Amino acid sequence: MERAPTSPVSRERSREIKRQSVISAAREARVLSRVDLAELTGLPAATLTALVRDLIAEGYLIERGPGANTTGRPRAMLEFNPRAELVAAVSLEPPRITCEIADSNGTVIAHRTSRLGPDVVETVCQFVAELVADNRPSLCGVAIAVPGVSSGGAVRLAPSVGLVEARPIGQSVQQELGVPVVVDNDVNLMAAGERMAGAGKDVDDLLLLHVADGIGAGLILDGQVRRGASGAAGEVGFLPADPEADRAYSGVGPFEARWSANAIAERVVALHPGRRPEAPVSELIELAATSAAARAYLDEVLDAWARLVISCACVVDPGRVLLSGAAAQLDDAALARIQDLVSAKVPAPTEVRRAVLGDQAVLHGAISYALSAAVRLPGPSPTTTHR
Repeated sequence: MERAPTSPVSRERSREIKRQSVISAAREARVLSRVDLAELTGLPAATLTALVRDLIAEGYLIERGPGANTTGRPRAMLEFNPRAELVAAVSLEPPRITCEIADSNGTVIAHRTSRLGPDVVETVCQFVAELVADNRPSLCGVAIAVPGVSSGGAVRLAPSVGLVEARPIGQSVQQELGVPVVVDNDVNLMAAGERMAGAGKDVDDLLLLHVADGIGAGLILDGQVRRGASGAAGEVGFLPADPEADRAYSGVGPFEARWSANAIAERVVALHPGRRPEAPVSELIELAATSAAARAYLDEVLDAWARLVISCACVVDPGRVLLSGAAAQLDDAALARIQDLVSAKVPAPTEVRRAVLGDQAVLHGAISYALSAAVRLPGPSPTTTHR
């Protein structure tokens, strides 16, 4: 019986799968021999030789000298080149845009902060292209952190960047730059960053509460960021501030309208007239040491934030809660107060800590997302979406 010819498309797809298996094995091991590659990939010597030769030419692999002495003939070693795969981590922080270019080790090789232009997509594409410069062929993925809800790569409820209604910025940036793009809420990326390199790196379940102009939460369960059916999980600022709260929808939730950094700053100015404080929680704690009114208001703030932690913990049982943004300004005594309030009410042990990465949390998380998209690891989709 005559054999049907092999499809050229199938051959090309098969070669790409084998190529990716070699890249993945080298990326994981960092330094290894051809024999190691054969054992890790299961590929025959002839196939592996051709692939290694091509990957050396492409800059993915670097030939090194013999490895440590073993029995028999010393083996020439191959080293994975992390600069062969670059990713861009973009954070939209009105009125600023911050971008970092990192290699596949997560090492930042370029950084820039500038003013956010009127068109988000145009600004992001221009910024990434300028920062990656001559290394554009090595750009493998982009992650964009936005101060709003992201679903399917479209962003909404982000009035600070002019995106109240949904706009597909992920798809638009991907079409322009020609690489996988992931878009997610900035607080989700903060949570991912703290888990990768901060106060959550030793746990698989955590909740990050970020207090800034608004209040949002990033949730990680079983090591995965959870976003909900519409990408709006963690919009805790929309929880009722109190039983009597009756606030019309305006893009600002009732809880964050009363207990955000903005609200606290306004109250601090009322308690101690003067310039608007840059660190309102720190200044409130300082005022509370000498002012009974400030002390009473600080207690209100701590009680409100503790109720928020308790509400979240009763639903998702994160085990660890990280306080970020203005909430990370709490001193040890205030943090202990929240911990006591939480411990008295939650049904399971819940540890409350400060987040430790500060402004770098978003970029750490974005680098992790972009690498995942670029190398097609489990996690964020390589096509722009988070649903």
